[in-house]
Amino acid sequence: MRSRLVRFAAYGALGLATEIVFTGLKDLARSGGRSFRGHTSPWMFPVYGLAQPLFEPAHDALRGRAPAPVRAVVYAAGFTAVEYASGRVFRLALGRAPWDYSHARVNLHGLIRADYAPLWALAGLGLERVHDALTRDRTSTRRARSGAPRRRPPVGPC
Repeated sequence: MRSRLVRFAAYGALGLATEIVFTGLKDLARSGGRSFRGHTSPWMFPVYGLAQPLFEPAHDALRGRAPAPVRAVVYAAGFTAVEYASGRVFRLALGRAPWDYSHARVNLHGLIRADYAPLWALAGLGLERVHDALTRDRTSTRRARSGAPRRRPPVGPC
């Protein structure tokens, strides 16, 4: 298993890259295909990194116990809560958050928006695979070297 710090950094980097692509795609759609300008803030790295201490335990608790739609709702609620809380912290510490959703039709204090819930749900289901890859990789290799029998992954929906 990779260390918690390495996994924190992996989630942080993946979050930044995903945000750049997402905002770039939004720009592409708005510009009619004339530009692809993605952006993010370095302040988002630790927010995305929080997937390690917050998302991983939730995924472990739900794995094999809840169907994908239930897990998706839990992830969307969790990511939305983290987005809101981190936005409040940014505003207290820096005077503003790196994002502002006040222009969105349904938003709460400009920090979260309702129409992003399905995206957060899909992101959570996608992060299940990332979590599995980050935690399975070295454990399987270590087991193979030690001669210990390999554990088979659970059968059925994850």
